[in-house]
Amino acid sequence: MTTSDRRSALRAGAGLVAGGAFAAACSPSGPPSGTTARHAPTSPDSRSAAPAPGTATPASPVAPAPRAFPGQPAQITHGPRDRARVALTFHGQGEPAIAEALLQEAERHGARVTVLAVGTWLDEHPGLARRILDGGHDLGNHTQRHLDINAMSEAEATAEITGCAERLRRLTGSVGTWFRPSRAARASPLVERLARRAGYPHVLSYDVDSLDFTSPGASAVARTILGRVRGGSVVSLHFGYADTVAALPAVLDELARRGLRAVTTTELIG
Repeated sequence: MTTSDRRSALRAGAGLVAGGAFAAACSPSGPPSGTTARHAPTSPDSRSAAPAPGTATPASPVAPAPRAFPGQPAQITHGPRDRARVALTFHGQGEPAIAEALLQEAERHGARVTVLAVGTWLDEHPGLARRILDGGHDLGNHTQRHLDINAMSEAEATAEITGCAERLRRLTGSVGTWFRPSRAARASPLVERLARRAGYPHVLSYDVDSLDFTSPGASAVARTILGRVRGGSVVSLHFGYADTVAALPAVLDELARRGLRAVTTTELIG
């Protein structure tokens, strides 16, 4: 990513977060893959909503549980092609201010997204679990530590899946609606079996990779998505990157122009 790209992405993204919180909270490339941010939530919603780590939000309704979709494969890469819907799915990790900016922009466009949360991220920012659900979005499991789960032993992979599932259950009353493997587009047969054992009938993959984690610039992120997306697509994106924030308005505007509605993965498949 060039210096010019970084500046353009940050200028575009900064307008989505009140005051200077966004600029102060994130670096141009976002957090390194496999790590979590070490800062307190910077958005008012996150600060007011965040309980102590590992505790549930009082009086919160139980979140939806995973569903089995008859006729769908064990690993889902896309939804029905004959419907004018797409699912934008975000790997949930990184600075809360960026997550808040992305959620707010999606909601401003009437879009709903799917967030696959990393367990250690939920440990540090538990209020975001309820924030995601209260916005009408899907919330799922992206393993506990975001390591290469397909390369793990059965015991290690089980711990990664169930560790995140336990945190989701404590915070929301459910293990989440979806499981996506970490550091891989598709789960190995072992990981697929372990996910099913943990309560996830399907593994969620994708057919469009935005490559936003490479920090190529906001315009490149938008071009990649819009050049490949079609009815039924599941798009892989990430929290934690300025380029994604800056690209999202153009992506959502163009999807709407094409008559494609951004919905949760549950709505896309169901």
